[in-house]
Amino acid sequence: MSQNQFDKKSQAWSALFSEPMSDLVKRYTSSVFFDKRLWQADIAGSLAHADMLAAQGIISAKDLAAIEQGMAQITSEIASGAFEWKLDLEDVHLNIEARLTQLVGDAGKRLHTGRSRNDQVATDVRLWLRGEMDLISELLTELQKALLAVAEQHVDVILPGFTHLQVAQPVSFGHHMLAYVEMFSRDAERMAEVRRRVNRLPLGAAALAGTSYPLDRERVAKTLQMVDEQGRPQVCQNSLDAVSDRDFAIEFTAAASLCMVHISRLSEELVLWMSQNFGFIKIADRFTTGSSIMPQKKNPDVPELARGKTGRVVGHLMGLITLMKGQPLAYNKDNQEDKEPLFDTVDTLKDTLRIFAEMIGGQLNPATGKKEGGITVNAQAMEQAALKGYATATDLADYLVKKGLPFRDAHETVAHAVKAAVSHQVDLSELPLAVLQEFNPHIGKDVFDVLSLRGSLNARQVLGGTAPVQVRAQIARHQQRLA
Repeated sequence: MSQNQFDKKSQAWSALFSEPMSDLVKRYTSSVFFDKRLWQADIAGSLAHADMLAAQGIISAKDLAAIEQGMAQITSEIASGAFEWKLDLEDVHLNIEARLTQLVGDAGKRLHTGRSRNDQVATDVRLWLRGEMDLISELLTELQKALLAVAEQHVDVILPGFTHLQVAQPVSFGHHMLAYVEMFSRDAERMAEVRRRVNRLPLGAAALAGTSYPLDRERVAKTLQMVDEQGRPQVCQNSLDAVSDRDFAIEFTAAASLCMVHISRLSEELVLWMSQNFGFIKIADRFTTGSSIMPQKKNPDVPELARGKTGRVVGHLMGLITLMKGQPLAYNKDNQEDKEPLFDTVDTLKDTLRIFAEMIGGQLNPATGKKEGGITVNAQAMEQAALKGYATATDLADYLVKKGLPFRDAHETVAHAVKAAVSHQVDLSELPLAVLQEFNPHIGKDVFDVLSLRGSLNARQVLGGTAPVQVRAQIARHQQRLA
């Protein structure tokens, strides 16, 4: 088929068909205007494939040189915006192949030897996703560092710790921030684990059954750096599975969903803390919006929107799982529908991580040369809130246990003491010693050290506890890990 025929009929398989595809079907089946973002991966995969074909004697060195020259020009055209993407050519792969053939002739037509679009697209998506995951891992590191910086500045700030959204026990605000560092560190671990399974080569599986050409798939894997930690090539071992597997996309979207759930939990707290009923923090104006009707409003739109976008990403996960559940082996056109949810998941997660790292950690002010935080902490409001809910009741129970009282009896005793404090509208620490001794005669003057917020905080010296000494040790551990 001549290049003119290829352009005119717009289908790589057109010799079999007696009529052209309808315009409606072209628009319905085309993916070029969303999968063109795969162009760099497509060119990288094609160059590695061509290099291997030449090394195996399947194409000539002259053909390889022409392909490399043509791909260099296509790269320049796409990067500059001069490349013409054609709907008639359906997808990124045929657009690039058609332009290559236009530039270098028969050498371009030989590039597709030993491969199918089935294994080509699977390879391209894996290569693209690998690069995006590397960026996401960097953004997760930046967010953790931002949270660590806030934690380090506020180790000694007392925050009411909640269960059931009721005041439970006092905690260090730094300790609270470290809980999110732990979550995002697990997200980074999951991304690294998923990346290892993403980084496997389907190319060479061809349409579904492999190929009769003597391909060196491991050479291609090495060229594309699809290798394990020891540098061993990672190649999909079953041709049917290689072209039809989308586990890697589902796994990534699952990991992304969980990461967004962590973002959403943090968002919920930021929204609550910023409200006038809490007043624990202020979010910088550049991350908030006003109201079109109420001039006094300052709305936490960034965390609210992130909370909403979490549902969007989780929805993509459900969509991908549903996409795959009814597919027989091997490749089916259904799989064209994997890209838009995957692309949007990547975009949403990257944008959210980037803006949260800046909102939490602040940004550099060129005028002062100093970093200005996106969140301002109201330590006084936090401490006052911790005093409202009898947050040291458990400390009094522990005090009585150390005096020899069984814990369940101590628990009951403290419940009566709290009831008395409620009736008198005072904190436990404000009850006179004589009143406290009515509940248990072993209570001494030293109880007031136990009943203070600071005393409660300092007492929790267990590994992973909220005592400032422990919090600083955890901050140092994370800083070393992320260095």
